[in-house]
Amino acid sequence: MSLLNTLLPTFTRNGAVATDANSDLSPVVKPAYEIRETPDSFALTASLPGVAKDALELTAEAGQFRIVGRRSWKQPDGWTTLYRETAEAPYELVLTHDNAIDADKVSAELREGILRIVLPKREALKPRKIAVS
Repeated sequence: MSLLNTLLPTFTRNGAVATDANSDLSPVVKPAYEIRETPDSFALTASLPGVAKDALELTAEAGQFRIVGRRSWKQPDGWTTLYRETAEAPYELVLTHDNAIDADKVSAELREGILRIVLPKREALKPRKIAVS
């Protein structure tokens, strides 16, 4: 099994509203995301429209990487919603792994609702060339 296969979400990928057992049974929305693997790292791209940098929380714990984003936009007084594409709930995505990520070297960038995260692999998991004598 590839290391990429170990980065599995604890939720389905369809973006439907779900209930997270750790968040007091409040509804959450799973963002659309994509994971790509390189020899040195995993690149995660997630769509988080309406989330500002100060409302974004990334945590790396033993075997889990969690993204939580809360939207800051509020509907102005006097507006009536005719159609809404997404639920009002916060975004949450939990990815599990087999401690393949070096949490001290993770980097993230949020720009225009797109979150890009580089999850470097631990040194022991990177491919190496072995000299033969």
